[in-house]
Amino acid sequence: MAAPCANVESVTGLLKERLLKCGFEVYPLKIGWYNSVLPSSLHLPYPDDTLAVVVLSTPCMFEQAFLPFLEKKGCQGLSDPIDQCVRHHISSAVSECFSGQKVDVRYDYELLPSRKPKFLAQTAAHVSGAAYYYQKSYVTDHSWPKNKIFGVCVHPNYGGWFAIRALLVFEDVTVGSEMLQPAPPDCVPTREGRIQLLEAFNLHWQDYSYRDIIRAAETYSQKQRDYFSTLPAQRFALLRTWGFLPKEDDHCDPTSDRSGQVNG
Repeated sequence: MAAPCANVESVTGLLKERLLKCGFEVYPLKIGWYNSVLPSSLHLPYPDDTLAVVVLSTPCMFEQAFLPFLEKKGCQGLSDPIDQCVRHHISSAVSECFSGQKVDVRYDYELLPSRKPKFLAQTAAHVSGAAYYYQKSYVTDHSWPKNKIFGVCVHPNYGGWFAIRALLVFEDVTVGSEMLQPAPPDCVPTREGRIQLLEAFNLHWQDYSYRDIIRAAETYSQKQRDYFSTLPAQRFALLRTWGFLPKEDDHCDPTSDRSGQVNG
């Protein structure tokens, strides 16, 4: 039997209690909101009234979650250290707060056997109201070449200084019509601003200028910028110099990292 719609508040409340202090934000959404803006080939296989929660990392996640994670847990296996940290915090919250419930946790870096992502992170952020997903189609009369121009999300408080980390689908929790879909804040409403944003993200993403499209309440620390500016293959060596990993440990390979917003 499906859980009552009142569980929306209890689900998000428990997640916030566990994750906010670690630098994460959570935003609820209905699966129907997500599926309605995508072709059927990309739909999530759940009823429209199923509850889901998208999890974002804010600038303070690096100091409040990642560095303490390295101190306590270290880097294990071949996966990216940031991915390991995010998985640790989210899976711990789910197992401790929702034991016995069916929760489908999908991380931004995971792929299906078809090589498609397990969920479209920026779409999920947009339909939940967390961040506005600016796309090429939102700019009229542009002069861009035919090559693909990727879209990018902007957070109303952090601009581009955040990342979308996971989608949690609560398979047994349904929500009714009283849960209204919030509109994401349109932080870049002008055509000129959107052109500047998309060009900065697609052509100059390494210099971080797209992240400053609006004045952010908080940005990445210098240490965090140093980490994400380092090539993925060299980040393990950087963590060694910071003293977070044993110098003789050659088992952690961060080369699986992704560039762009959904990474850092």
